[in-house]
Amino acid sequence: MLHSVHGIISEKDHTHAIVEVGGFGLKVSINETTFRKLPRQGSEAKLFCAMRIREELVELYGFPDEPSLTLFELLNTVPGVGPRSALSVLDIDSPENVTAGILERRADILTRASGIGKKTAERIVLELHTKIKMEGAHALIDAIDADTEIEDVLIGLGYEKKEARAAAHGVPRECHSFEDRLKAALRILGRGK
Repeated sequence: MLHSVHGIISEKDHTHAIVEVGGFGLKVSINETTFRKLPRQGSEAKLFCAMRIREELVELYGFPDEPSLTLFELLNTVPGVGPRSALSVLDIDSPENVTAGILERRADILTRASGIGKKTAERIVLELHTKIKMEGAHALIDAIDADTEIEDVLIGLGYEKKEARAAAHGVPRECHSFEDRLKAALRILGRGK
């Protein structure tokens, strides 16, 4: 079974990348997080991949690291969660933080993913919280809550959800107070313009 592809990125956008490998161009579906981590077009890259075959259609889903691939595979074992929904869940935060959310039974974190409603989020938590192990999940959840609070304020100030989330995640962890974290996020957004 295919585990990874290593080649030249000949094309990329927010939903897929074309990886040139041995004379073949492989179209790999990706999420926003993977898109941001890929190098520029013409550069070499390695993507960890999951292959899905449905109705005579072969699809590849690519990730920048093995923890993302592992979580993607786990999410796909949950009834009602397909590859696109799993990609969306992986865009919420790092695989470690999403895993912590599942372990702490925080379905509300999962509903931040596009296309994931309350019932699906609760099903994911119910199905997976006993299948995964992780130390320090509670501390990670505190960090997610802090990021979400900053993200919500930035959206309220008129920033798009995608840029608000990226800025909130980019705040250095040594910023502890809400005010310091908000100022840091606004500085990040100011650099992007």
